[in-house]
Amino acid sequence: DSASGEKSPAMSEKEIEEWLSHIPVFAVTDSKGQGVVLRPDNDTSVFYFFMSPQMANATLQTLKGANDDMDLQISAMSLGKIWFNILNAGDDAAVKLKPPNSGDDAEGMVTKGVQYRLVPDTRDLMGARMLLTMDPADGEKLKAGGEFNAEDAQKAIQKAMTDSPKFKNTFNEIPVFMIQQMRLQKQAKAEDGNASPEPQTLLPMYFGLQNMVSTWQQFLTQAGGEVKDVEPAINLMELHELVDLMKKESEIDFRNVILIPGVPMGADGEAPAQAAASDADPMAQMGGGTLGDE
Repeated sequence: DSASGEKSPAMSEKEIEEWLSHIPVFAVTDSKGQGVVLRPDNDTSVFYFFMSPQMANATLQTLKGANDDMDLQISAMSLGKIWFNILNAGDDAAVKLKPPNSGDDAEGMVTKGVQYRLVPDTRDLMGARMLLTMDPADGEKLKAGGEFNAEDAQKAIQKAMTDSPKFKNTFNEIPVFMIQQMRLQKQAKAEDGNASPEPQTLLPMYFGLQNMVSTWQQFLTQAGGEVKDVEPAINLMELHELVDLMKKESEIDFRNVILIPGVPMGADGEAPAQAAASDADPMAQMGGGTLGDE
């Protein structure tokens, strides 16, 4: 935050693409990395990008079940590469629809109006809805380590499903979570034998609610002392609204904010907290082509 009250300059599209570049999204493609466009009816063409590899895989299995002969796979892509070029390019972009795994010279039907849908992890979507609809008393109960009985839990879920003012859609509304008191230190590399620069202090924003909570709890355990009594101020934003803010002058310098990718559901159902602080490029371990590079 700007201590002097001065506003930080707006970020360019290129800066925003870079800011989003390490976030992986997953799509069903053929073996050549060409996206599979679904047609739920004759008038609609839809292409899905998933924040969760498990949800992409569930769609893949459904498609394979209905089309045994199709050679399909999950491809990982950079959210930064597709954000402006594809997801927010408007519906008028022409797309050639071809049979899966056909060659570059194959005949195809050129269509407009393909709907590109970015799908959040359903757990995080539900978490966002519950944060927006939970009674203060329920929130205090959870913070104190209390547990809901089955009836209370059912009521809270029902309320989240029906009363949430935002995140009503299952696509193109992507929750981003943050705790205002959290910070990460990123150590910059020394250049040409010079002393290492001062570490950069970053505000982390998380796609995974459970990942953020686990990291916060781990931080409290390690910090001890007075920090244990700090009341976490959980904030919730929507990714498109966040990017819109970045395009304008702001009291927050978003160059000092880092997005933490969602962590796939582990075997025990918990998101490993230590993954949050990793600087490793999640794209490096994933195969698949990128869309929108041409």
